[in-house]
Amino acid sequence: MDDTISIKELKEIIKKFRDERDWKQFHDAKNLAEAISIEAAELQELFLWKNVDEINNKIKNEPEYRKKIEYELSDVITFALNLANTLDIDVAKTITEKIKINNKRYPVDKARGTADKYDKL
Repeated sequence: MDDTISIKELKEIIKKFRDERDWKQFHDAKNLAEAISIEAAELQELFLWKNVDEINNKIKNEPEYRKKIEYELSDVITFALNLANTLDIDVAKTITEKIKINNKRYPVDKARGTADKYDKL
């Protein structure tokens, strides 16, 4: 699959996969939100009890470890796009709007180099 695929096209691929299996009945907003959280926890588990250097070394030197991360991240994104389909959310539009909000909340001159939340800048 080409990585230049649009979000809209990706949502359609995911929707087709879901519909071919008659899974729409399970894809209400509550269950999808829970699935996102569960998959995110599985992603976090791959990093548990490792420091940054260990993680970077494993990602660089252990292709199977990196692949596990890629697949768990894919699961998170897939469920998020399933939720977007269920709620008819235009993901590109929403992300663009949120970036505009965050640009105001986190002006470069105040936010650069700090992890402080916007209300602490």
